Amino acid sequence: MQDETNLPAQAPFDTMDLLSRAVTVLKQNDRGNYTMPAPNLYPHQWLWDSCFVAIGLRHLDIERAKMEVMSLLHGQWHNGMLPNIIFRGENRYRPDRDAWRSWVSPLAPDEVATSGITQPPMLAEAVIQIGAQLSAAERRQWYKSIWPSLLAYHQWIYEDRDPHKEGLALLIHPWEAGLDNTPPWSANLREHLLPAWIRLIQKLHLINFVGLFRRDGHSVPLDERFSTLDILALFDAQRRLRRKAYNIDKILDHSLFAVEDLSFNSILIRANEHLVEIAKTIREDVPQDLLTSIHKTRKTFEELWDPYGSQYFSRDFITHNLLKEPSIAALLPLYAGCISQERAELIVRLLENEHLFGTAFPVPSVPTESPWFHAKRYWQGPTWVNTNWLIIDGLRRYGFTVHADALTESTLEMVSAGGFSEYFDPLTGESAGADDFSWTAALIIDLLKKK
Repeated sequence: MQDETNLPAQAPFDTMDLLSRAVTVLKQNDRGNYTMPAPNLYPHQWLWDSCFVAIGLRHLDIERAKMEVMSLLHGQWHNGMLPNIIFRGENRYRPDRDAWRSWVSPLAPDEVATSGITQPPMLAEAVIQIGAQLSAAERRQWYKSIWPSLLAYHQWIYEDRDPHKEGLALLIHPWEAGLDNTPPWSANLREHLLPAWIRLIQKLHLINFVGLFRRDGHSVPLDERFSTLDILALFDAQRRLRRKAYNIDKILDHSLFAVEDLSFNSILIRANEHLVEIAKTIREDVPQDLLTSIHKTRKTFEELWDPYGSQYFSRDFITHNLLKEPSIAALLPLYAGCISQERAELIVRLLENEHLFGTAFPVPSVPTESPWFHAKRYWQGPTWVNTNWLIIDGLRRYGFTVHADALTESTLEMVSAGGFSEYFDPLTGESAGADDFSWTAALIIDLLKKK
């Protein structure tokens, strides 16, 4: 990303108009107790989507923001896991519920159908952001209402996803990273998990034929989504988890596919920081074993650093080999806030480099020099407002105020011109993906209110 003094002049946007349009998007996507990510394509409730939505809603209606977070807890599993999807109950969504069959696990909630995996742990961030809008007494009450569920979620992460007590959480499906088809995962998925039937389809050149039956193609051009090969592999991986009833011991017993994801662990580190702050505010004790794990995460995180590439990467849980496919995850240690100032400066250089992340409309989800880069293909190139929001937060924490201000302005300009899309072309700013996307609207509200 260029220094703001060198940025080309941009047409001014109407702040109040942009705010009004964002509010309209959230209102039309409101489903009472939660906000769906976008009409038609995403009717259910997603974990980190609702957390980002709550961050925006807190400026408009604090009680509705609380409800957005509380509704996530209705899907919490008995072991503490928060699933990435809570499904709507109407009969027309039965195929979605049946695809996951959360009820095959005795740990799943009794009253709602959910997925069997999680998503980045943004819950603590949403809780803290809502708390910032409350008086001291109201904040304590709010934190107390959330504390048991929040603590149980963090305990589950370490008990279930750090089986060797190394400090890093492992993920068992790309959807858990939130960056669904990001190159480190896609490369690993194709290497380890393409079953014979998918390889046969590929060999017979039937991929395009299979693509004709994809549901997402009715709402968004298919060249903006996963490749059909990737989506077949993703769904096959999901079915493998379902066959093992989402039992982590059974999954890992024969698994060749478990990743200590950089983006997830960056967010986890910040979430742990918030968890401790919440505990102090309400005078609760964080269990010692959890505190030990929290400390170990910060320490072990440095093992994801590659001195040759001068950046952090995800790594394979089994082999501990770094997955050296660059992606926007390389910038998220700024949000974690646990790295040295020196390494933060090296990461910012990636952001400044016009051949990497310094595009006209930053920040692309994959550097432009990557062979995976496609300007409009989901997490393989486009700019997303939620990752921009995380990076802006990290830049401010490390004192890169000029960079944070420049990224804020370019994000607002991009959305003002292109609308509240799911993601954007990082080269032209053109909108892509689903229209009227909720976290785009919510986080634009938050950025506007912080100006």
